[in-house]
Amino acid sequence: MAPPLSRRTLLQSAILAAAVPGAGAALAPAASAAALPPPASWTLQPFALKDVALGPGVFAAKRQLLLDHARGYDVNRLLQVFRANAGLSTGGAVAPGGWEGLDGEANGNLRGHYTGHFLSMLSQAYASTGDQTYADRIGTMVGALTDVRAALRTDPRMLTVTGRWGGAHENVRGSYQYVDLPAAVLGGAAAITLSIWVKPTHDANWQRVFDFGNDTTRYMYLASRNASGVPRFAITTNGAGGEQGLNGTAALPLNQWSHLAVTISGTTGTLYVNGAAVATNTAMTLNPSVLGTLTNNWLGRSNYSGDPVHAGAFDEFNVYSRALTAADITSLQSNEAKNSSAGLGNLASYYFSATTGGTFGDASGRGLTATLRRTWGGPSHQGFLAAYPETQFIALESMTSGDYTKVWAPYYTAHKILKGLLDACLATDDARALDLASGMCDWMYSRLSKLPDATLQRMWGIFSSGEFGGIVETIADLYTITGKAEHLALAKLFDLDTLIDACAANNDILNGLHANQHIPIFTGYVRLYDATGETRYLTAAKNFWGMVIPQRMYGIGGTSTAEFWKARGVIAGTISDTDAETCCAYNLLKLSRMLFFHEQDPKYMDYYERALYNQVLGSKQDKADAEKPLVTYFIGLTPGHVRDYTPKQGTTCCEGTGMESATKYQDSVYFKAADGSALYVNLYSPSTLTWAEKGVTVTQTTGYPVEQGTTLTFGGSSAAFALKLRVPSWATAGFRVTVNGSAVSGTPVAGSYFTVSRTWQSGDVVRIAVPFRLRVEQALDDPSLQTLFYGPVNLVARNSSTSSLQFGLYANAALSGDLLPTLTAVSGKPLHYTLNGTEFAPFHEGTEDPTHAYWRRAEPRIVFGNSDSGVADPAKADGTTLLDEVWAGAPFASKAALVARVQTVVNAWVAAGLLTQADGEKAVSTASAATFVA
Repeated sequence: MAPPLSRRTLLQSAILAAAVPGAGAALAPAASAAALPPPASWTLQPFALKDVALGPGVFAAKRQLLLDHARGYDVNRLLQVFRANAGLSTGGAVAPGGWEGLDGEANGNLRGHYTGHFLSMLSQAYASTGDQTYADRIGTMVGALTDVRAALRTDPRMLTVTGRWGGAHENVRGSYQYVDLPAAVLGGAAAITLSIWVKPTHDANWQRVFDFGNDTTRYMYLASRNASGVPRFAITTNGAGGEQGLNGTAALPLNQWSHLAVTISGTTGTLYVNGAAVATNTAMTLNPSVLGTLTNNWLGRSNYSGDPVHAGAFDEFNVYSRALTAADITSLQSNEAKNSSAGLGNLASYYFSATTGGTFGDASGRGLTATLRRTWGGPSHQGFLAAYPETQFIALESMTSGDYTKVWAPYYTAHKILKGLLDACLATDDARALDLASGMCDWMYSRLSKLPDATLQRMWGIFSSGEFGGIVETIADLYTITGKAEHLALAKLFDLDTLIDACAANNDILNGLHANQHIPIFTGYVRLYDATGETRYLTAAKNFWGMVIPQRMYGIGGTSTAEFWKARGVIAGTISDTDAETCCAYNLLKLSRMLFFHEQDPKYMDYYERALYNQVLGSKQDKADAEKPLVTYFIGLTPGHVRDYTPKQGTTCCEGTGMESATKYQDSVYFKAADGSALYVNLYSPSTLTWAEKGVTVTQTTGYPVEQGTTLTFGGSSAAFALKLRVPSWATAGFRVTVNGSAVSGTPVAGSYFTVSRTWQSGDVVRIAVPFRLRVEQALDDPSLQTLFYGPVNLVARNSSTSSLQFGLYANAALSGDLLPTLTAVSGKPLHYTLNGTEFAPFHEGTEDPTHAYWRRAEPRIVFGNSDSGVADPAKADGTTLLDEVWAGAPFASKAALVARVQTVVNAWVAAGLLTQADGEKAVSTASAATFVA
C-alpha cells in the first residue's frame, strides 16, 4: 500500500479550515504546488510539469492556442450550470451550450463535466507556466463551487432581481425551484381572479406560471406557452381531454415583464395579457369550487412531471374571490395592487420582495405563507457537488439498461469535477479544492457502500449511463493525500469483476464494448494495484492494453469506430467517418504511461510517441478561437475525410480531454528511475528538464520531427546516472549517439533503450541521430490497405476524392529499403511530398484539407530504380507480391546484394509456377541495369 503524502497532516488541517463556515472564502491559493507521492511499486517516476519547460516547436505552438483559450474564456459561463442548480445568481452568464447546456444533447445530462476539464487545463497551464492569471481563474472557480455546495446543503432561498414594482423572485433555469402555496389558497371560490407579473427567460413550451391540482386528472393551470407558444389557461376534472381553456394570441416576450390575469365568473372565463382581454370562453362549467381541496398548489411547477419548471421571474401574485373588472385589470398595469382599484387579493397576496429567505408572507390577511422548494427535494446530502440534482445518481441504481436521455454517466461527470478539483489543489495548494474533492468522495462512499455488490456490478456494466471514466485513478490519488480508509474502499467499489477477471485471464471480450467507457477504468485499476498490491488489477491492465494495441489500433494511434470496438484484428473492416474517438487516444496515453512506470517495456513509449505525434497533435486545429478549443471528436479515416474541429453541439468529452492534452504535452518526455540511477529520454521534443534532486538541467534542442535527431546539453552540478535514450521501433538503421563529439560504443537496437552511463558534467553535449525511413503499415485484415509513415510521422494524402486512392512505392526504393526516393519533396514545406500529383502531409497538421489516411497499394509492374521491366508484379493468394518479397530483405549492403535477392526470389516464384522463366529473366535484368539510391 502506498504511504500517505508526507504533507498529509498539513493538508488535512487545510480541510478542516476550509470546512469552517466563512473560512473557505478567505483562503487564497498558495504560490507553490504540491505533488502526489509516487507509489513504491513504480520503478520509474515522472517529473512534475513545472520541471519540464517546452521549447519552440510544434508542441509549444499548439499549446499556445489552448493557453490563450484558457486565459480568455469566461469561467462564469462554465459555472452557470452549477450556480443555477444551486439556485444562485448566474450573473447573467450564458452556459456554454452543447453538452453543458439544458438544450444540448440528452437534455444536458452530462453538464458539469466540461468545467472539470477546464479546471484541469487551468491547473496544468499554471503548473507549466507559473502565470498567475491561471491561478486566479482557478481561485474564482473553486470559490464559486464552494458557494454552490453550501447552497445545495440548505433549503432554497429567494433570488432577488429587479421586479415590476421593486424586488422580484427569479427561478433561474436549471434550478428546479418552484413556490409551494398552502392548500387553502383558492378558498373554494366559485368566482375568481388570479393576477401575476411574469418575466420569462426561456421559450420552452408548457412552463407553468401556476398549477393547482392533485395529479394529471384534476387541475387548473396557466402556462406561459402552450404547444403553439402562446399563453394558455385550462381547468379540468377529467384530464387533458376534459380541459376547458383559454388560449392567448401571441407569445410572451422573453426577458420582459408581462402581466397575466385570469377571471372566472359564472360560465365566463377571460384571459388578460398586459391588460387586454385576449381570450374569452362563455361555456365554462368548471371553477375552483368544483376542484375541491388540492394537494399541489404551485407557482412555476406543473402536475405533469415531463413539463419544464418555469424559468424566469415572478412579481406580485394576487388571488381574488371575485372576477375583477376590465377597469381593475387596467389599473393593475400601472399600479401596485395595493394602490390599484383592484386592491390586494383577498384570498392570497404575495410580494416577492418582502423576504430574502425561502418563505413568502401572505399580505391578504389569511396567513397563507408560501415556501420556495426544489422539485427534487433537498437539501442535498453532505459533500454532494454537481451541476444537476442527485436524481441521476439515484435513478442509476435501479436501471437495467442504458438511456442517456434519462441518466447520462453521472459518475463520469463526477470524475471530471473531482479530477479538476484535485488538480486545482495540487497546482495551487487551495485547501477549498481539497475539501470539495474529499467531500465528493465522502458522499459517493456514503451512497455506494450501502448498495449490494450485485447492484454495483449491474450499474457499472450499463452502457453510457453506468460509465464512470477515470474516477478510480482520481480517488486513489486523493487517498494518498487524505489517507482515509473510506476513500480506498470507495475506489474498490468501482470494480467491474467480469471485465477484470476476463482481462486478467487474457480472455479478449472487447468486441461490442464502448471503447472510452473502458480504457480509463484500467488506469484506475493499476492505481488500485499500487494501493493494495492485488496483482489481478495490474495483470488485467497489461493484458487489456495488448488487446487494443495493435489489435484494434489505427495507424495514427487511435481506436474505436462509432465509439465501439469490433472484433480483434479488424481494421480495414471498421474504416468509417466515425473512427478514432479522440478521448480514446488521450486515455490510452495515460494507461501506456502508467504501465511503463511498472515495467519498462519500450512498446509503451513507442505507442506513446505514435499517438501523441499523430492523433493527439492532429486533433487540435491550427488556429485560435476564443469560444471553442477546436478539437476533434471523431477522426474519420474514410477517403477524402475532412476533420471536424467543432464537433456535435460543442463542449464534448473530446474537447475536454483535448484541452488537457495540449497543456501537458511535456509530461512524458523524461522519466527518472525511482532510485535516481537513471534518466529516461522517451520523446525527442524541444524542452528543458530541471532535475532538482540531482542539481542537473538537461536542455533538449531539436526540430524533431522535422529534424532527424536531437541534442542534449547538460547544465548545473555533476551527477552520475545512466542516460537511457529511446530507440524507436521504426529506427532500424543509423541510430547513433555521440558525447562531446565522440561516438558512444554499443549497438542500438530498434524498440529498446540505448544506455550511456557516466558522471555528467555541466557543458556535456549528447547528440542523437535518429534517421527516418519512409515505410508503410498494413491493415491487419487487408494488407493492400496501407498508411504511410516517415519516421514517427504519419503522412496522409490530401485529395478531395471520396474513392480510395492507389499508390505504388517501390519504383525508386533505396537499397536501404527506404521508400522515400519514390516521392518528391515539396520545396519550402518540410515533411510534405508528392506522388502521382497528390500531396502527402503530416497528419499532425490541424487543417481542414480532405485527407486519405489509408489508401490502396498497387504495384502493377516490376520496377527497379524507376526502370520498368514491363512485367506484371505477380501476387500470392495472401496478396504478397514479388516486389514485397524482394524488398522484405532490405536493407541491402550493395546493388549486387539486391540483385542477388531478386534472383533468389524470382527462382522461387518460377519454381512455384507464379512467374514465367522469361518474365523472371526480365525482372533480374532490369534490377541489374537500374541505378539505386543508397
